[in-house]
Order: sequence, then C-alpha cells, then structure tokens
Amino acid sequence: MIIKILGTGCANCKNLEKAANLAVAELKMDAMVIKEEDITKIMSYGIMRTPAMVVDEKVLFYGRVPSVAEIKLMLAKS
Repeated sequence: MIIKILGTGCANCKNLEKAANLAVAELKMDAMVIKEEDITKIMSYGIMRTPAMVVDEKVLFYGRVPSVAEIKLMLAKS
C-alpha cells in the first residue's frame, strides 16, 4: 500500500503525515507513507484544499486532519 500525503509543508500537512505514520505503525501495515509537496502533482489529484491523503492513487479525504483513529478506520477499509 502506498499512502501519499499531499501538502506544501504547512503545519496541518506535517500533522497529517505524523498521524498517518502513527496509524500505519499501530495497524502494523505493510505501507509506505510518502509526502508529496510538488504543487503540480498535488493539483493533478483534483483537490481544492490541503492536506489530503491518497491511498493507492485514490483520494480518501482533503482539507482537514482527521484523528489517528479515523485514519486507521479509513486504511482498514482500503
């Protein structure tokens, strides 16, 4: 599983990256968390606000930082 955190480096983007890494560790998932800061690549996903989380090229959410528990639920469904 490849998880991309889309964001240009703001505090919310960094918080989402930390939360995603924590969720992956707690779930003991075989997943790679990648931070994408290139605005052109971010725009290619069609999102209007950052941060966003993309799992295996599917946008799960954008514009907010969910809790670790919520991220774990989303990852378990993916």
